[in-house]
Amino acid sequence: MSTSLHTVRPDTLVEDAAQLMLDNNISSVIVVDESNHLEGILTTTDFVRIVAKSQPKAQTTVSRYMTTDVVTAAAQDSIVAVADSLTKHGFHHMPVVDESEGVIGIVTTSDLAAYLSQPEQFAVS
Repeated sequence: MSTSLHTVRPDTLVEDAAQLMLDNNISSVIVVDESNHLEGILTTTDFVRIVAKSQPKAQTTVSRYMTTDVVTAAAQDSIVAVADSLTKHGFHHMPVVDESEGVIGIVTTSDLAAYLSQPEQFAVS
């Protein structure tokens, strides 16, 4: 799980979210409210949809394009359960949420690849 999250608010402009993703070489931003509770996720796939629909991005907020029915994981979920859920839904990103803290991380397909290629780094001692 990655805990270095990049979050935006629902009223963030799409162009600002895109710039944040480019600047940080990331493929998604988590959309949260002022209490850090999950509102949605905006991914590179959403930007493909924006371009395909030829929607202007200027002055358009992320709430217009973010996915709101987000499938999430809890910190105590097993990596196998998270991988199964990602596969089942065809997703590449799964926010990890805590009831009291809100969004605490994200698991991506890159995280799963890292886990498979270097399992010793993830061993619990």
